[in-house]
Amino acid sequence: MAQIYTGPESTERPLSMSRHETSPTTVQPAGNHRPNACCFCWCCCCSCSWNEDRERAWRASRDTKLETIPNCEACLKPTPDEVQGWAQSFDKLMKNPAGRNVFREFLRTEYSEENMLFWLACEELKNECNKHTIDEKARMIYEDYISILSPKEVSLDSRVREVINKKMQEPSTHTFDDAQLQIYTLMHRDSYPRFLNSAIYRALQQSVSRSSSES
Repeated sequence: MAQIYTGPESTERPLSMSRHETSPTTVQPAGNHRPNACCFCWCCCCSCSWNEDRERAWRASRDTKLETIPNCEACLKPTPDEVQGWAQSFDKLMKNPAGRNVFREFLRTEYSEENMLFWLACEELKNECNKHTIDEKARMIYEDYISILSPKEVSLDSRVREVINKKMQEPSTHTFDDAQLQIYTLMHRDSYPRFLNSAIYRALQQSVSRSSSES
């Protein structure tokens, strides 16, 4: 009988950590946008007014103390039309690197950033061709987001977990397709409506609108 993959063996459960204390997995940009000197990211690597607006929005969004997000996707500053389009369609938001960055920051304020990190990791896995690399990345994704021992475990139902455990016997670029869709749906139905009403998104709309009128 074929063995079901259940992740690495462990006799102890790691010390629990709050979600904002975990270190996100490094991900590669999913889009082909080229960054410029005023990239739309949350590393505060430049002192432009864009980052100042972003900082004010971030401080207004929550009273909790959060670190800025590392390893964000490099991308161009979004246009007013792009930002407005994110309110019309979750698909548009998720297909835009800048949209994913700002949505990821919002998820961080709700301590659910791992949902976006998992989705991005699955997208990265789909771009791999080398069998050894696919095996390694699939196991890293499992240990980081599927294992019940991980502080970044995403919320999946038992059916999807069973499917993943079977597919991990022979990992492929599609091992996590069902799980990725379930997390995408969760973000769409649960987090996205709150994001549209958040201080982060409202401040971003005002910022790009003001920048456009001044140019």
